[in-house]
Amino acid sequence: MQGVFGEPTGQGWLQIGELGVAFVLSAIIGLERELKQKAAGLRTYTVVGFGAALFMLVSKYGFTDVLETGRIVLDPSRVAAQIVSGLGFIGGGIIFVKRDSVRGLTTAASIWLTAAVGSAAGAGLPILAAVATGAYLLIALALPVFARFAARVTGVARPLVRVNYVDGRGLLRDVLGLITDSGFQVADVSTTQQRSENPDDTEQSVEVVVHLNGRGNLESVITELSELDGVLSVATDQEGEPY
Repeated sequence: MQGVFGEPTGQGWLQIGELGVAFVLSAIIGLERELKQKAAGLRTYTVVGFGAALFMLVSKYGFTDVLETGRIVLDPSRVAAQIVSGLGFIGGGIIFVKRDSVRGLTTAASIWLTAAVGSAAGAGLPILAAVATGAYLLIALALPVFARFAARVTGVARPLVRVNYVDGRGLLRDVLGLITDSGFQVADVSTTQQRSENPDDTEQSVEVVVHLNGRGNLESVITELSELDGVLSVATDQEGEPY
C-alpha cells in the first residue's frame, strides 16, 4: 500500500488528519492556559501535543521498510513509553518549590495530559483524544467554581486578595513574593487586564486575584501590598472594601 506521496503506507491523508486532530486539540488546551496567562501557553502546548502525535506515527509506520515477516517484530508501545518519560523532564523544569509553596504543578500535569492527547490522536483514537480534551476543560474551568461553592457551603473559605497595579513594572513577582514570604501559600492566581476609562491615560492596570492557603497575618499582608510602589488598590473578600 502506497501513501499519498508514493511512499510506503504511513504518509497518507489519514496520518495527516491524525496530526491535524492532535494540533487542534492541543491548541485548545494551550489556549485555555494562554488566557489564564500561565508560564506555558498556546505555543508550548500545541508543540507538545503535535510532537507526541508525530512520535506515535513514527512508531507505527516508520519501520515498515525494515520489517520482515517472522524475523523482525515492531513494538509501537516503546516510543509511547518514551514520550511519557521524556515529558517528565519538561514537567520537572516547570515545577519549583519555594518554602512550603509548590508552583507549576498544574502546568506540568496539563502538559503531560496534552502529550497523552497527542499520542491518542496519532494512534488513531480521535474520539478518546477529544473526550480527554473535554475532560481537561471541565477540570480547568468547572472544578474551581465547584471548589469555591463547596468552600462557601461548608464555611471553609480560603482568603482571597485582589491587587490592582500599574502594568509593565514587573509587580506580579513582587506581589507573589511578598505573599509567600508572609507565611501564606499561593493556591491559585488569575490576572485580568484593566482598561482605563480616561482615553488620555496611557498607563494600563492589571488586577490579580490570589487565593491563599496556610496561616498568616492577612491584615499585615494587605498593608504591605498597599505600600508597594505602583499598587493602586488592595482588597480582600473577607472585608469587601479596598485598603
